[in-house]
Amino acid sequence: MKLVLIALRNLSRQKRRTTLLAGAIAFGVMVVTVINGFAGSFLENVTENFGQLLAGHIFVEGVERPEGTDEYQVIRDDAALIEALEASGVDARFVTRRSDARGTIVFGGRTANQQIVGADWDAESALTDRIVLEEGSFDAVRGGNGLIVSRPVAELLRLEVGDPVLVRLRTVTGSQNVGEFRIAGIVFDPGIVAGLSAYADIDYLNELLQLEGGEYRQLGVFLRTLTEIDEAADRYFDELSRRVSMFDRSAPDEDTNPIAALFEQARTEEWEGVRYRMYTLNEVVADAQQIVLVLNQVSIVVLVVLLGITMVGITNTFRMVMLERKREIGTMRALGMQRPSVRRLFLAEAILLAALGIATGLIAAGAVMAVLSQIYIGVDSPLFVLLRDGYFTFRVRALQSALHIGLVATFTLVAAFLPARQAAALTPVEALRSAE
Repeated sequence: MKLVLIALRNLSRQKRRTTLLAGAIAFGVMVVTVINGFAGSFLENVTENFGQLLAGHIFVEGVERPEGTDEYQVIRDDAALIEALEASGVDARFVTRRSDARGTIVFGGRTANQQIVGADWDAESALTDRIVLEEGSFDAVRGGNGLIVSRPVAELLRLEVGDPVLVRLRTVTGSQNVGEFRIAGIVFDPGIVAGLSAYADIDYLNELLQLEGGEYRQLGVFLRTLTEIDEAADRYFDELSRRVSMFDRSAPDEDTNPIAALFEQARTEEWEGVRYRMYTLNEVVADAQQIVLVLNQVSIVVLVVLLGITMVGITNTFRMVMLERKREIGTMRALGMQRPSVRRLFLAEAILLAALGIATGLIAAGAVMAVLSQIYIGVDSPLFVLLRDGYFTFRVRALQSALHIGLVATFTLVAAFLPARQAAALTPVEALRSAE
């Protein structure tokens, strides 16, 4: 305790020097903590926003292969799917039913390829919250032949709200079909998913796909908690496997995308009748998980670089301190202080300096994150997929912060160790004589 008190006194004697060194440490801690907080919420926000756009966190698709024909995607009766969901005990908020088709929009001699997504607009209120309508109305697509397209597609085809367009697509069995739509709205294109899709009413799209009433192509399950996606999917898969024939969810190797492996099974395996495949939103946004890993690595590299620069300053500063305090060191040694105590005194100053910098950096990071989280970016921003309801969010992960704090403490101690050892090596006579 006496060493700590002496170390605090020594630091307070050189306020400017202490402030500069602690400030350098604080800056590094602040930067990496903000990056850590952003990375902590990045995947969660991406998952939530994609979940709203794709209408679920767990997806089930039916695949049929009648004898002598190719497979095609359709769910004709979902009673077993709903029964398995209830039996699994999965905490689902609600389920969605969607159909989709790859189509070509034709207008005025121009064409644009789009994924036509058929949604139940009365049931999917979350969808209208995630896509920003610039012109038109969502009401115009409900229960009719309205079509909502993105701004780039509207500009490419020179479309305006109310224009009639033709859409060429294939039915579920692969036959060609043409439907007439009317542009109901034009939405902002964030350049992620919405720009690849046009939205229609599920009933009208099902007619074009030649599906009967109650049939559709994909069941989506919305969960209450995003952290339970993988666990809930495993439980749901086990229950489904007892009731219907399922494709294996596991990829043949780590380098194979699990969703691609699912679709490959339908094409390459020998089977007939009806089978189902399941995949999760975590598998859809797997690339986002890699981005989080990169951000974590970047934060560590940034911290190491900043600390490396700071270490030079700390080492030089403590060498100056040793020279300035030779008389003091000699006096303490003459009064009986042992060499290990001298070394511990210098290291105590270093760790207190690190603690001051860490505390200041964390407080500064909290202030920066608090300010940034109050700035409304908007859902009509290209960054929308990274945001929550148009705002930046931050979630600092304790393990990552502990790693950063450990690095700061270690680098600071290493920087101060050589001057501390040199100070401890001084003999009382040598220290007093050189200080005269």
